[in-house]
Amino acid sequence: MSAVIQAFKDVDLRRKILFTIAMIVLYRVGAQIPAPGVDYAQISGRLRELTQEQGSVYSLINLFSGGALLQLSIFAIGIMPYITASIIVQLLTVVIPHFEQLKKEGQSGQAKMTQYTRYLTVALALLQSAGIVALADRQQLLGAGIEVLVPDRSIWDLVVLVITMTSGAVLVMWMGELITDKGVGNGMSLLIFAGIATRLPTDGLAVLNNSGGLMFAVVVAAVIVLVVGVVFVEQGQRRIPVQYAKRMVGRRQYGGSSTYLPLKVNQAGVIPVIFASSLIYMPVLITQIVYSGNLEPTDNWWQRNVISVLQTPSSWQYIVLYFALIIFFSYFYVSVQYDPNEQADNMKKYGGFIPGIRPGPPTAQYLAYVMNRLLFVGALYLGVIAVLPNIALDFGIGHQGSAGMGAFGGTAVLILVSVALTTVKQIESQLLQSNYEGLLK
Repeated sequence: MSAVIQAFKDVDLRRKILFTIAMIVLYRVGAQIPAPGVDYAQISGRLRELTQEQGSVYSLINLFSGGALLQLSIFAIGIMPYITASIIVQLLTVVIPHFEQLKKEGQSGQAKMTQYTRYLTVALALLQSAGIVALADRQQLLGAGIEVLVPDRSIWDLVVLVITMTSGAVLVMWMGELITDKGVGNGMSLLIFAGIATRLPTDGLAVLNNSGGLMFAVVVAAVIVLVVGVVFVEQGQRRIPVQYAKRMVGRRQYGGSSTYLPLKVNQAGVIPVIFASSLIYMPVLITQIVYSGNLEPTDNWWQRNVISVLQTPSSWQYIVLYFALIIFFSYFYVSVQYDPNEQADNMKKYGGFIPGIRPGPPTAQYLAYVMNRLLFVGALYLGVIAVLPNIALDFGIGHQGSAGMGAFGGTAVLILVSVALTTVKQIESQLLQSNYEGLLK
């Protein structure tokens, strides 16, 4: 607690922390406000019923929004369109030369890429909100025949609902950027953190009611062990020693120092998990819209063999597919974000070298070799953490509909711990900076 007390003693840091808390509170208030034309009483009753039965394919996306998606609130779409747009824009830097050039232009190029990300966010939010509203209008969002919108609605009422949800997603994006600029930590990550954290009491009560006190104690103990494991791996890194040669510039001697290049075990973070979950849920959403929400497994081959699997998170086919997608996106995302050749060229430019490894291509090959080994462990770690709740469902622990294992699942714990560690590190760095300023004064 000494670090927390010290943080609130610093005037500038206290202002940033309070601003961040205020934005998170506003986000959670907006997540509870029903969108126009929504029968909130009907939705609340249906969500209570879902805690006792098979669940929705949107449970993970609903978890990221803090339960706002299935409640059809003004922030129902949440932060997912912005995260998806950010990932797509980053991946396009490899495919489109213009984006690659913008990435190299520094701050001005980054501002342009941020503008493209915002445009893509609006398009994705509009598409997703239209799909969710279409399912609600066809009485298929929370189960067949469940009416969640007010009766006697017109097409204009549905358009207003889509515009409201899209505007809510844009407002959430703006709030996240404000937290990043004027608050503490990454705004988007903190909003997801807040959404998951608010689900902890509800999901804990669901596990207790559905599985009993003994199973609840087992789940809590497993979560504690999981938190320790996640902290251990998230903090883990391979430190590659780097030596800088001595050089004379005029009468001054530069270089000759020793440092290290830290390579994290989990270099990709939670991006592969988010991307894999989005890729699994999109075919179901599109198929529901095309077939007017009728997903009977006997209709055709696609619905019988693909959609039925994607709607059953506890099936071994779903678990294997989810695990394979996480492994694939882990390798793909890191290959896009980390370039060993660029790292080797930068080291060579400033006179750095790895002891025992020649500068240039040999250094790049060595870095790629080490990164691939670390990435193999990190991808397996992400995959195992993400499928743990699905395996628990297969053994009858928790219920799919309640997201009863949601906030206690591996993905949720991974996000909570990662965001908490990153935020604490940023607070500590700002405290250290203020202490240095005090010494200079």
